[in-house]
Amino acid sequence: MRVAVLSDIHANLAALEAVLAAVDLDPPDEIWCLGDLVGYGARPNECCAIVRERATTCLGGNHDLAVRGTIDLSDFSGDAGIAAEWTRGVITPESLAFLETLETEGTAHDVALYHGSARDPVWEYVLSDEAAAMTLMLTGARTVLVGHSHVALAVAPPLAGGLAPHGTAIDLAASRWLLNPGSVGQPRDGDPRAAYLRLELDAQTATFQRVEYDVERTQREIRAAGLPEALARRLETG
Repeated sequence: MRVAVLSDIHANLAALEAVLAAVDLDPPDEIWCLGDLVGYGARPNECCAIVRERATTCLGGNHDLAVRGTIDLSDFSGDAGIAAEWTRGVITPESLAFLETLETEGTAHDVALYHGSARDPVWEYVLSDEAAAMTLMLTGARTVLVGHSHVALAVAPPLAGGLAPHGTAIDLAASRWLLNPGSVGQPRDGDPRAAYLRLELDAQTATFQRVEYDVERTQREIRAAGLPEALARRLETG
């Protein structure tokens, strides 16, 4: 069983298209998404439609829940809140219906999936030793996938590992692992390229991948939509 794991697309259509083009060069059996299809970017409906068609398993993230009204926009501040409110105004009934089906945690082929963490699937960022340890403690799954932080990570007990740059290869048989594929549409680990993860569940391997995409196209779309300039600028640096 071969899986491509995506997370935190954030309405960045150019990044999503680039990742899927790379994925399709060696097609997996399944595509999983760990949530946050929308928010920040200017192409939420196109991204929802593609994920709805391509993903066999998809979670909902905090931005998805805000757009569908499950959590209040007052829980968001600054540019995130502005983008979420804008997205509510342009989301189509079809996209909204899809977002309303999504849960913030799940399992697939004995792999535990969380948007945030096992302790708080909506809001918690797994960026500290304590958060990683709690998520590993709260699930018995041997492999655990999280998103939300936009940082590609690989952590094994007793909290060995850390950042997982492009090409990092993991032996899943060697230990329990907590993995974050990084963000497709809004990386925040110093690498502006779109991120995803390849899982080979039969071979028990995982490989972190990065893909170049047309950042300037996404910036033009954000600016044309009237979204905050900071959301366009931050894409340059990851």
